[in-house]
Amino acid sequence: MKKKNNYSRHMKKLAAIFSVSLLLAACGNENEKSIEDLIEEGNLTEIRARKSELSKEQSALTSDINKLDEAIGKLDKNKNLNLVTVRTLKDSTFQHFAEVQGDVATDENIIIYPEYSGILQKVYVNEGDRVNKGQILAKIDDGGLASQVAQAEAQATLAKTTYERQKRLWDQNIGSEIQFLEAKTNFEASQKAAEQLKSQLAKTTVTAPFSGVIDDVISNQGEVVSPGQSQLFRIINLSNMYVEAAVPENYLPKIKKGTSVKVMISSINKEYEGKVTEVGNNINANNRTFRVKIAIPNPDQLIRPNQIATILLNDYTAEGAISIPESTIQKNAMGESLVYTLENKTDSTGVAKKTVVETGYVYDNMIEVTEGLDAGTTIIVEGSKSLRDGQEVKISKK
Repeated sequence: MKKKNNYSRHMKKLAAIFSVSLLLAACGNENEKSIEDLIEEGNLTEIRARKSELSKEQSALTSDINKLDEAIGKLDKNKNLNLVTVRTLKDSTFQHFAEVQGDVATDENIIIYPEYSGILQKVYVNEGDRVNKGQILAKIDDGGLASQVAQAEAQATLAKTTYERQKRLWDQNIGSEIQFLEAKTNFEASQKAAEQLKSQLAKTTVTAPFSGVIDDVISNQGEVVSPGQSQLFRIINLSNMYVEAAVPENYLPKIKKGTSVKVMISSINKEYEGKVTEVGNNINANNRTFRVKIAIPNPDQLIRPNQIATILLNDYTAEGAISIPESTIQKNAMGESLVYTLENKTDSTGVAKKTVVETGYVYDNMIEVTEGLDAGTTIIVEGSKSLRDGQEVKISKK
């Protein structure tokens, strides 16, 4: 209280001195000409003289202001306190995730080849077109195969009629057995021949093996194409995406079919919840890993094959845990971990107390404190690097 009264008296004296200085300056200048009058008269000697007087007054005022600032700095106790940012701790769930790199893939990403040799007569789709399973994508010139099919079907129809008549006669014990068997064999042979030709003709029509998007039209209309050699289209279905990764064998007890995991695609800055659909049964002897496949949703169609993915495997969870920013932890000469807590807290100040803690896992710049801190404790999170135990600090309001 005494310090506060001394501070008030000093400030009053300084304010009085400053006021008297201004008053004397005003009184002394009462009968002087105004700046505007001097400029209007144009007397260079008088203008220079007035400027010199004002410069001296300005220097004197600046000196007084500096003295006042120095006095305020000495008397204002809070001005010299270290500024810190604090946080009151709460119980929370702390989770640690192991990160494993993987690749995005889909089974429905293929190149379509022709099954018939000939000229690519017609292409019905363009790049970027969405197609349904079974939709016609292109037509290859059949080279007269359609006419052969028609002829074979006609022959099969005639053979069928002959066979049916011969069978009726045979059933009535009319005719020889050899005639009946010849008619039956001829009918079956002509049927198979027609079916084989129709099967060949069907290969001249290129259809979509599944629903998806035409990513690339590789062969142009009018080109000669051949089975197994000429690439026609690339078709991709972006709905059934998954991530494939090699996971260290020590995670084998934690992963099974149906396990939920987080998947981060850094190239699009997206995180997805995925489910394990396959777990490999073989441990790779070279790197001690096993293969997993994780299905991930792709509602916005942003995920693409061959993107790099980070799989986040939850290998540790603590309920009701205390976690703090990793940057608040300091080490002393004995290798102990310590933080600064805040005691005797008021609205704007407090006392820093050095507190030794035990720590656990670290994840996403947060560290679990297993011993030394409780919920409700206030810790210093910024500005603690230069503090000492028992030092009074000023609390930042941000």
